[in-house]
Amino acid sequence: MSTLKDRAAARLPGLSPLLLGLSHRLHAHPETAWEEHRAARWTGEALEGLGFTVEPGYCALPTAFRARVVNGPLNVAICAEYDALPGLGHACGHNIIAAAAVGAAGLLAPLADEAGLTVTVLGTPAEEGGGGKILLLDRGAFDDVHAAMMIHPGPLDVARAEPFAVAHNKIRYHGRATHAAAYPERGRNAADAFTVAQTAIGLLRQHLDAGTRVHGIVTRGGEAPNAVPELTEGRWYVRAGNLDELTELETRVNRCFEAGALATGCRLEIEPESPPYADFVTDEDLLALYLGNATALGREFPEPSEASRMNRASTDMGNVSHRVPAIHPYLGIDSLPAVNHQKEFAAHCAGPAADRAVLDGALAMAWTCLDLAARDDLRTRLLGGGEAA
Repeated sequence: MSTLKDRAAARLPGLSPLLLGLSHRLHAHPETAWEEHRAARWTGEALEGLGFTVEPGYCALPTAFRARVVNGPLNVAICAEYDALPGLGHACGHNIIAAAAVGAAGLLAPLADEAGLTVTVLGTPAEEGGGGKILLLDRGAFDDVHAAMMIHPGPLDVARAEPFAVAHNKIRYHGRATHAAAYPERGRNAADAFTVAQTAIGLLRQHLDAGTRVHGIVTRGGEAPNAVPELTEGRWYVRAGNLDELTELETRVNRCFEAGALATGCRLEIEPESPPYADFVTDEDLLALYLGNATALGREFPEPSEASRMNRASTDMGNVSHRVPAIHPYLGIDSLPAVNHQKEFAAHCAGPAADRAVLDGALAMAWTCLDLAARDDLRTRLLGGGEAA
């Protein structure tokens, strides 16, 4: 008699056209954070066609959804991301994430009753700076979830997520406009405020820990070269190993922005774009199951030193992992030398290796859920009767 895992694998060829079609469709129509109306609808429609009950606009977020098949006490959530990057399209491959999530759910749905599983797919918008999962977490979307998972494309396969904690801030300087040639003394130059701040940040970097990052862009630098800029704006990210280190580092960076305001006589505004993203807490039992299944599919995991850079990107899945046992492995799409957030990487996210990542990711996650459901010790722990891994 075939096992549940064999039956899941046997379903994959029939689902492949749907999954790859969804991945390519999302890739061809990128939408940025909080604007993923088509992506959320298309992903939800695919799940509805697989027998899921879909709730659009979940937790009062217009581009979020919850899709669910209720069959058992152990509720596993598979997270789907589908937002793209401004100007770069799907240069982080969220089309692959969404399609693999649909695939894993579709493989599990007809087996959930026998496995004692409830299968949930959460459509999570605005990972690229908006913190959609954090809002969903705060609004109760994960309250009845016992384990959560997702896959993410990268140049190489990496099992363990080790992202930075990150703060995303909008920076504004308010100065005073005047004619730059005739009456320069009457102005307060908001562009100069950014120059001072960026110089201070550059000098600060030599005294920061190697495991931190500070980077950003000026999104509005002034209106005309013959008018002293009265309003400038930028977006800045600060990253550190965990939330406590992030708080300390952000305080130091903000003093650099304050220096720009003080030196130029401008007024400073710092506005968070989202709550801070946390570091990731990997559930070791779930990771071991995933590793076994991904390896069985022929995925190869390089030595940690080879992959140490690519798994340091930040994710709002980190916040989920502090509340729910979770994993966030990376699936390689053979893109090197192209890496995430490059246009060349976006081009790889709809190619043959990306298609394989969709199918391997779907089956590896489905198999991991079935293994989890079959392990009495893990079921007991996740249902509240044992210690966390």
